Amino acid sequence: MGYKFKIGLLLTAALVLILVFMTIQSGGNWEYILPRRAKKVLAIILTGGAIAFSTIIFQTITNNRILTPSIIGLDSLYMLLQTFIVYVFGSMVLTMMNKNVHFLLTVGLMVVFAGLLYKLLFRREERGIYFLLLVGIIFGTFFMNIASFMQMLIDPNEFLVLQNKMFASFNNVNSDLLLISFMMAGAAILYFLKFAKYLDVLALGKDHAVNLGIHYDGVVKRLLFVVTILVAISTALVGPITFLGLLVVNIAYPLMRTYKHSVLIPGSILISVVTLLGGQLIVERVFTFSTTLAVIVNFAGGLYFIYLVLKENRSWS
Repeated sequence: MGYKFKIGLLLTAALVLILVFMTIQSGGNWEYILPRRAKKVLAIILTGGAIAFSTIIFQTITNNRILTPSIIGLDSLYMLLQTFIVYVFGSMVLTMMNKNVHFLLTVGLMVVFAGLLYKLLFRREERGIYFLLLVGIIFGTFFMNIASFMQMLIDPNEFLVLQNKMFASFNNVNSDLLLISFMMAGAAILYFLKFAKYLDVLALGKDHAVNLGIHYDGVVKRLLFVVTILVAISTALVGPITFLGLLVVNIAYPLMRTYKHSVLIPGSILISVVTLLGGQLIVERVFTFSTTLAVIVNFAGGLYFIYLVLKENRSWS
């Protein structure tokens, strides 16, 4: 099967799932149901697309298929911010805070943190991408430990409010935030288009990219900025879904069987959208909201991550 056929098949699957999601068990109450389900679908498309897009770029830069942007520590920073607000000001502040202010504050802090991290990375030429990953892991662990310590001290009733922020949810997405998110993501992708032509070469590794005339540090720094924006938007909008990118991108590679990012990126985005739509249907219609989509995705992604690690270990032995 050719690339176009596979992309077309994934697009058809996504459209069918959208149609099913919008119409299943509607009871004819279209004026009430359609706007609310449409917000969920748009949030799923934006989140799934942003996570898949950022993950495949990040894996190309790091030349490693078992890494995701969450290794930099952005998810941990998100949880630390939510925990800090509840710990210092109380759960009422987190609940009553203006959604737009909360969203922009979260995105802004995540972008500033990543910007400082990239500045530290590119200050000296001898510091490569793996130095960034090492520092990101350290900060991520540090942030998560502080957040866990605060959570132990929080009143149990307030912790219940905070707990809702720990898992991604598409049930109460704000329409204003959707518009802001699409605008920010659109701007980031437009900026990315200037550097899209370098991705196939970057996948060959730093040495080959430099030998072929690419200003490696400059291109990587700008691509990492795009990755940060997309991850920050998706996390601040619905919450962290740690293993989604790892799962869908590693399905896209063997499915598409190509190195071309012009095929891998749309393929990964469509697989991500299909996964989230299918998972949300299972959560709502099978489990009747007794669990969350993030739990299902992270469980499947965690198992797949273990499989990838074991597979990589066998290839070295």
